[in-house]
Amino acid sequence: MPQKPKILNRETIAATRLFRIEALDIKFSNGEQRQYERLARNKSNGAVLMVPMLDAQTVLLIREYSAGIDRYELGLPKGKVDDGESILQAANRELKEEVGYGAKQLHHLTSLSLAPSYLEHMIDIVIAQDLYEEKLDGDEPEALEVIPWKIADIQTLLATGECTEARSIAALYLARDFLA
Repeated sequence: MPQKPKILNRETIAATRLFRIEALDIKFSNGEQRQYERLARNKSNGAVLMVPMLDAQTVLLIREYSAGIDRYELGLPKGKVDDGESILQAANRELKEEVGYGAKQLHHLTSLSLAPSYLEHMIDIVIAQDLYEEKLDGDEPEALEVIPWKIADIQTLLATGECTEARSIAALYLARDFLA
C-alpha cells in the first residue's frame, strides 16, 4: 500500500449552515502535488441509518421528500447523532421520531461512506429489533409515511424506482444477509 499523502494546506472556500467546502493542497509520496475539493463536515457527531425490523421478515421503510432529487423517496430512517449521544442512543431516538417505534435490541452493523473522494461524511448502520410503539416529536416538516416491506424482496423494491438511495440499498442487503 502506498504511503498516505500529506495535506499541506486546508482552506474553507465556501460554507453554509449545513456544509463547508474545503480546498486541500495534497502532496503524494512520489512528489506529485494536487488540489482537491471536498464537502467537509460542519460540527458533527456523525449520523445513523437504521434497519428497523418489525418482525423477522419485515423491515419498516419511510417515504419522505428528498430535496436533492426533488421527489418522494422510499428508504430507511436516518438522522444525526446529537451531542452526548452514542450511536445506538441516536438510532433509538431517530426511530421513535421517524417511525414511531423504539427498539429493545440494537446492533451496530458497519459504517459506510457515500463518495469518499469528495465527501467527508460517514454513516453508521444499525439493525433495530424487538420493536415497541413509542413516538417522539422530530424535526421533519411533515409526517413520514411508514411502509412495511419484506426484507427478502429487495429486488421488487428496487424495481419500483422509488428506492434509489445507495446507503439504504446497501444497508438492506447487509441486514438481510446478517439476519439470515
